[in-house]
Amino acid sequence: MARFFDKVGFIPTGTFVDGVWSGNSTERAYKGTVLEATSSLEPSDKVNDDFRLQDRIVIMADSFAIEHCADIRYVFRKGIRWTVQSVREERPELTLNLGGVYDGPIPD
Repeated sequence: MARFFDKVGFIPTGTFVDGVWSGNSTERAYKGTVLEATSSLEPSDKVNDDFRLQDRIVIMADSFAIEHCADIRYVFRKGIRWTVQSVREERPELTLNLGGVYDGPIPD
């Protein structure tokens, strides 16, 4: 099992005003373990297939992460922000299942 130390992105459900998202986004560093590291190509109608990272990462969660686990949107891994598909709470840890490349809002 590989070690993990990188940023997790928290983006609360915000509002859209004139197509612009408003809300406070936060990146916080966490450490943990990579339980499963798999990747795949998903067929698509585009010229290139979509690349998906199907990693499962367990992070040691602090009170902020546990309180805001529903707001976790991405994990920074291998130099790219990856979408978090699901979060499983097993105090004091959170298991994050990753998916495709994240292309939503990020903190400034």
